[in-house]
Amino acid sequence: MEFHEEEQVNYFDQSIMDYKQGSSRLSKKLPKVMQGFFDFTEACFEEGTLDKKQKQLTALGISIYAQDEYCIMYHAKGAVEHGALEEELMEVIAISSALGGGAALSQGATLALDTFHHYNQKTH
Repeated sequence: MEFHEEEQVNYFDQSIMDYKQGSSRLSKKLPKVMQGFFDFTEACFEEGTLDKKQKQLTALGISIYAQDEYCIMYHAKGAVEHGALEEELMEVIAISSALGGGAALSQGATLALDTFHHYNQKTH
């Protein structure tokens, strides 16, 4: 997946915004369901025995395996925000590929790495 810088900003940021807007629409119609979901996931990502970076990398690996493109972008961004290194991301991609085969490898080698590099450039 090769993008020019402006396209990357629009694609990654817009995709995450699309998810947030869709979630907001669901929240208006299903407030208890969505609030319960958000409270649950927020609690899952709080610092515990695993730190926030480890949790983002774990979620990224599961997202790659499940081929969930929105979650791949969201958790690759989260991994960057919590200090993940490219080498850590690559190990997560390898583990996901060991379980998910070529489909997981293709998602990791493209979308996950591209998102990581996009947000890593924005923070450095």
